[in-house]
Amino acid sequence: MDREQYLLRSLLFVPGNSEKLQLSASHSKADAIILDLEDSVLDRFKEEARQIIIKNIKLGIFADFTVFVRLNDRVSGYLLQDLNKLMIPGITGFIFPKVEDEKDIVFFDKLLDALEVEKGIESGTFKIVPLIETAGAVLKLEKICKTSSRIIAVTYGSEDFTVSIHGIHDRKGESLFVPRALTVIAARAAGIIPIDTLHVNVHDLDDLEDNLKLVKNLGFEGMLLLHPKEIELAHRYFTPTAEEITNAEELIRLNDIADKSDRKVAIIEGKIVGPPMLLKARQILDRQELIKKQGK
Repeated sequence: MDREQYLLRSLLFVPGNSEKLQLSASHSKADAIILDLEDSVLDRFKEEARQIIIKNIKLGIFADFTVFVRLNDRVSGYLLQDLNKLMIPGITGFIFPKVEDEKDIVFFDKLLDALEVEKGIESGTFKIVPLIETAGAVLKLEKICKTSSRIIAVTYGSEDFTVSIHGIHDRKGESLFVPRALTVIAARAAGIIPIDTLHVNVHDLDDLEDNLKLVKNLGFEGMLLLHPKEIELAHRYFTPTAEEITNAEELIRLNDIADKSDRKVAIIEGKIVGPPMLLKARQILDRQELIKKQGK
């Protein structure tokens, strides 16, 4: 599947060792499920979590989802165990945490290459979503995003980032504006999907909506989520509205009129028509077609 064919409006985190929450997530309308082996799983439960994930993947409860596993980081001592157990059919790829620079991606890409060969899996099967969590990593986003053809999206961790800059993550989210903007810019430059960070105030849906308004305007295509009740709002903001679709179709119609009169930029019926507006209209219609194609 090409990068642009992944629909990732909502990526729902689920602890790897929770049977109950995984079953609940399997009945949700999320586009993607992230089965977490890192922060939400204590060390003594790591192997239990792997076995629960394997069982549920084999049962097919996530067959209708894009499925990622958030691995333990490269210095945890658990990464190789995670991969040896979880490079299995039904898992799309891996959220790779604590990425500091492009060298971390080179390491992980080569590790996946070697394990795919060892396991007789087609090269490039498993995809990568780097998780950016520090000030240094934010400054190296462009190189990180362009390092591997396995990378289909990029996201960042707001709380770890805020700690790394000695900042405060308040309701306005001012400390996150720069990493958000740089994440989108780097992702678009690399042709991958920008995914916004978790909304930590899970029960404050008004605050979630304020964040969604901002990140949609910035150019994000999806968001990490902690609770199924956040999915509906995320989908609303990352799905073209009826008005956006109508306006896009109208702009293409007006552009056809301009073409017939040999004008590349024109004002027709009170609307300006030109290459950037036409490109945006096509992006909106392509996005809607992808959502329809995937039955979402």
